[in-house]
Amino acid sequence: MMTPHFVTYSHKDAPAYGLHTGDGVINLSAANPHWPTLREVIAADGLKDVFMQAAGRQADLPLEAVTLQPPIPAPDKIICVGVNFPDRNAEYKDGQAAAGRPSLFIRFPRTFVGHGENLVRPPESEQLDYEGEIALVIGKGGRRIPVEHAYDHVAALTLCNEGTIRDWVRHAKFNVTQGKNWERSGAIGPWLVPFTSAAQLDDIALECRVNGEVRQQDRTSRMIYDFRYIINYVSTFCTLVPGDVLVCGTPTGAGARLDPPVWLQPGDVIEVEAEGIGILRNGVEDEA
Repeated sequence: MMTPHFVTYSHKDAPAYGLHTGDGVINLSAANPHWPTLREVIAADGLKDVFMQAAGRQADLPLEAVTLQPPIPAPDKIICVGVNFPDRNAEYKDGQAAAGRPSLFIRFPRTFVGHGENLVRPPESEQLDYEGEIALVIGKGGRRIPVEHAYDHVAALTLCNEGTIRDWVRHAKFNVTQGKNWERSGAIGPWLVPFTSAAQLDDIALECRVNGEVRQQDRTSRMIYDFRYIINYVSTFCTLVPGDVLVCGTPTGAGARLDPPVWLQPGDVIEVEAEGIGILRNGVEDEA
């Protein structure tokens, strides 16, 4: 049986969700008005149900007729982890070991586009950068989730290009909010892969390429704070709810850390790839 790839998309400006078939999409939202988005499907533990509805069906629309959107259109929370690979910590050249607790920040849904859409470089800065990451989508909510039960709360996996306006993350002494929340500066997608086993996360390759050149490459087994701990730690101070997105950190090699720094330019193509999840691909354009 194929691995389901659930997508959120728009067709003629109408939002929908469905199953990616390789060359098209099967519409699943029309038959499930009680679940208006994949967020509600996940909250009802309904991914298996809607997948079964697609059995034997042909694509309703070709891929070229739809625009892919971030899979969860309106998550309650998007929480991102900073500095989560050993070499990434060394990039800061501050002589400090990795902190005992993860650095966290939030992003707003409007800061992300879907697979195939262009990231937008604003006129206020040329320092648009890339960060390839794996993102977890929470299925079963909870507070103070024990590490040993953390994976019971994951519904699906996806990818993130956590695009950043670098000079704006340094506008103040101890926050990065400004540089992390420019509209359409990052991407999430291309789809949701249902989470079924620890092997999908514990030791898989993560890579980010710019115009075909490998810029970032590492394995999740080397993460400073693993996926289970991230769920445990975040759920200590806030209640995780279905559809929440946890973006779990990027390897070394972002453009800001090259010598000299190399920023994304209009026409560039960024690909984020992880074993068993897929490839998230986006271009770059200047804000009109």
